[in-house]
Order: sequence, then structure tokens, then C-alpha cells
Amino acid sequence: MNKILVVDDDKNLLEVIKYNLEKENYAVITAEDGTQALELARLEKPDLIILDVMMPGLDGFEVCRILRKEMPIPILLLTAKTAEVDKVLGLELGADDYITKPFSIRELMARIHSMLRRSQWGKQKITETSAVGEAVATVLKAGPIEIDTAGHKVMRNGLELKLSPKEFELLSFLVRYSGQVFHRERLVEKIWKYDYDGTARTVDVHIRSLRRKIEDNPEHPKYIVTVHGFGYKFDG
Repeated sequence: MNKILVVDDDKNLLEVIKYNLEKENYAVITAEDGTQALELARLEKPDLIILDVMMPGLDGFEVCRILRKEMPIPILLLTAKTAEVDKVLGLELGADDYITKPFSIRELMARIHSMLRRSQWGKQKITETSAVGEAVATVLKAGPIEIDTAGHKVMRNGLELKLSPKEFELLSFLVRYSGQVFHRERLVEKIWKYDYDGTARTVDVHIRSLRRKIEDNPEHPKYIVTVHGFGYKFDG
């Protein structure tokens, strides 16, 4: 049973989300402020965190920033802020996705199902299979990068990198198809699996974050290359 931590200072919304998650057979933990959220995340190691941005004291952005340094748990931000700069800030701090208030429970559940389905956090190591059922390598190598897709580990020159779940999925995909150019829309389809406002910018944010972690000079990337007018590719 997947365990989800829901964090919001609106008690009514907290109860509504908790009720609907439990109807879907999720184990639910709740917190009403950022400090409590950090304590519960560290103690319970949930499979996913639903995190409100606008909270007094320690807000959701700061909680997200702290947690992303400590663990690769998928984080879904709840935000009443509609400005693109606020959404991008959340993604740059390590959130995997966001949903804007007010939202429908149906949309929230769809996001949760998608994130959990694709997350490898806390799962057993398994042998991956291709679309036709053939076994494929669980260790990918390109340039200085080595990815253990089953063990959810990325090494660069022998040193382990800390990546968010979406960063891991995006890098694994690009490395697996090294040399092939992908449009932003194709990357959204493969990694995020659904459409929402600002998808192209979301890809750009994650690419920028990956470059900071794997490139010697992120301003002049050698591995994750922009093909102007087309998209991105991994040169390894």
C-alpha cells in the first residue's frame, strides 16, 4: 500500500484530500505546517508528498528545497499562485509537478496515480522490459554517466548524484536514446504522461537542473545538448 503525506494548513481541504485518498486505498499521513511536514517525511518515508505552497512560517517552497536535498520522494505542489514564475520556482526547487488551486479531486488523483506509477522510490530492484517484452539493460552508460535504472542511482565519474524522480526519468530516457533528438512535447509525453499549462517550460527547467549536476560547464553543455528548433539530445 502506497503511503502519502498531505501537507496543508487548510484543515477542510486536508480532510477532503485524505478522505478521497483513503477511498483509493492509500495510507495517508497529514501535516498542517512545514515543520511537522519535515518531521513526518523523515520519519515515515512516504511514497509521495502533496505539499501546499502557501503556509505560514516554513512555506512549501522551503520544505520542498530541504526535502529534495535529503530524499528522492516525488513531490506534488498545491499552489494558489498562478504566475508562471512561481510555478517555475517550485520546479527549480525540486518539485516533480504542481497543481493550481482550485482543482478537481479527479485531476488530483490522476496526477497522483501517474507520479506513483512512474516512481521507483522504495520499490524492489526489477529487470526492465522493452515495449515488446524483451529484457533491456538496467545499467546505462554514456560519457561519464552511469545509471542503474533498477537501483535508481546515477553516478558521474564514480560519484553518486542526487536527482529528483523526474530528473532521473528524464536523464535515463535521454541516455537510453543517446544521440536521438526529442521535441519538448515528446519528452512531456514520455516523462510526464499528461498535458498541463507550461509543459515546455517544465522540460526546460528540468534540463537546466540536470545540466547543473552533470555538466562541467552548464552554460556550455557537452552532454545534454540543445538542438535549436528541434529539442534536446544526449551526446555521450
